[in-house]
Amino acid sequence: MDDIDNRLLDLLQHDAGRTLFELGELVGLSPSAVQRRIARYRADGVIAREVAVLDPRRLGAVVLATVLVTLLHETVGQHAAFAEKMHRTPQVQQCYSVAGPYDYVVILSAASVHECGLLGNRLFKDDDNVKRYETLMVFDTVKAGLAIPLGEARHQG
Repeated sequence: MDDIDNRLLDLLQHDAGRTLFELGELVGLSPSAVQRRIARYRADGVIAREVAVLDPRRLGAVVLATVLVTLLHETVGQHAAFAEKMHRTPQVQQCYSVAGPYDYVVILSAASVHECGLLGNRLFKDDDNVKRYETLMVFDTVKAGLAIPLGEARHQG
């Protein structure tokens, strides 16, 4: 990976809808060279997937909640079962296994506060292996993203 790769990947993380020509202009490569690099990123698994990011304010009511979860028993199998349940629940936007007083941080998306409560009951309260969970309702999104800092952005701070 060179500086051009870092710049190109950074641009793609922020807007993968740019044309090959635009990307080439921004990194100093021809469109065909950009296309070859992007194909290599995909083949190497550097680009895991490409998605459309929707604006929740344009879609009507969307409620976000952060849930802090502590498990009762922490065997490998019980952690795997919890992770699998999070994977198969579409309302779980993100789930992180963490160190500290909690075992997981879960980000939920629901159509209403009521639906969020029902979801919390189903996912956490009804789970015999969840010792404790705290739900923090999100009032406003200050920053949301999955971009990994590359190149110069990695060293700014």
